[in-house]
Amino acid sequence: MTVRSSRRSGGARWRAPVKPRPPSSLDLATADDHALGDEATFRRLGFFDLDMSAQSADGVEFEQCRFRGSDLSGGHLDGGTFTDCLFERTNLANLRAEKSSMLRARLSASRMTGLHWINGAVRDVTVSECRLDLSSWRFTDFASVVFEGCNLTQADFQNADLSGVRFTNCDLTAAQFSQATMAGTRFANCNLAGIGGVTSMSGAVIAHQDLIALSYTLAAALDIQIEDVGGE
Repeated sequence: MTVRSSRRSGGARWRAPVKPRPPSSLDLATADDHALGDEATFRRLGFFDLDMSAQSADGVEFEQCRFRGSDLSGGHLDGGTFTDCLFERTNLANLRAEKSSMLRARLSASRMTGLHWINGAVRDVTVSECRLDLSSWRFTDFASVVFEGCNLTQADFQNADLSGVRFTNCDLTAAQFSQATMAGTRFANCNLAGIGGVTSMSGAVIAHQDLIALSYTLAAALDIQIEDVGGE
């Protein structure tokens, strides 16, 4: 069942993500016995170095699972849920997840280029040192989420609720924020050059060192001309 947060107005007080709750022990998953299927439920499993690419399923649930070195790229999940899961060096490139949710999870050093997480929910999640260029998060609600040290160039956050997100040391060059909810969204030491939808950033909190690049983008959006004025 997809967990959705309500749209918020005004800056909410920042809350760090709740850590995942790993199981005391894991059983090892196998490609033959644990292929994705509609309404399948996977609990306390370790998906280590498995090729699960290009698989599709509706309503699949993962609870207290750990993914390490596995390949889930190019698949399609509709209404999937990931609860208390860990992802390490996992390939999620071009995975399409619609109306899916992620609750209490951590993703690290994973490839997520072209990931589509559309009209879903992400809550109490930390994404660290991941490649997320060209990813799309349209109409997704975020609550207590951290992106740190991530490549988010040309990521698409249109119509997303980002009021519960903190971006730290991320490359957000040419990312799209049109019609996003951003009151309380925090940016620190990020590259914000060329972002789209800058006028949607009302209420966001931006570190002063990030403001210079953003000011040029904002000026362009408002058709403000900038010129150097100096003596002969």
